[in-house]
Amino acid sequence: MATVLDDTTAAEDAELLARYARGDSGAARLLTARCAPLAYRVAVRMLGDRTEAEDVTQEAMLRLFRAAPGWRAGEAKVTTWLYRVTANLCTDRLRRRPAVALDAIEEPPSAAPSAAAGMIRAARERALQAALARLPERQREAVVLRHLEGLANPEIAEVMGIGVEAVESLTARGKRALAAELAGQREALGFDDDAA
Repeated sequence: MATVLDDTTAAEDAELLARYARGDSGAARLLTARCAPLAYRVAVRMLGDRTEAEDVTQEAMLRLFRAAPGWRAGEAKVTTWLYRVTANLCTDRLRRRPAVALDAIEEPPSAAPSAAAGMIRAARERALQAALARLPERQREAVVLRHLEGLANPEIAEVMGIGVEAVESLTARGKRALAAELAGQREALGFDDDAA
């Protein structure tokens, strides 16, 4: 069944091309509507660029219409011929693209921190951990839950079994104590004095 449909479609395409060759511009529009999407899909897949694919599709359709007066029906399907021309045009474009040496391609930036950044981060974590260890237990718990774990004050109050106001007080006192503890280490920990 598919073969009959394919043969019918191929015959219709050949007839439209013959009508165009005789001056029927409506046949050209119909043939373009049927065939241009096929050429475009091939070009996009081969070139990976929609703008270039549009150019190739236009060129392939122009070549088809130029070939119309000498078209010999039955020798090739219009679509087969168009696929071949489209593929050749794409290959030509790919060959004209400048070749880039592998050494000329820059290394992509790494998302991983540099060794220096890793050392600074580790030093900051050790300093923070030491400062946290010197806080009273309840302040340390409130600060850890709020500022390191990101819990909201009502959640912390529930976890600690105290009121929200008490959490706010513990967190504020703990932050002040940490700031005082770490203030003398700003430069050693890689913080600029100008930075907030």
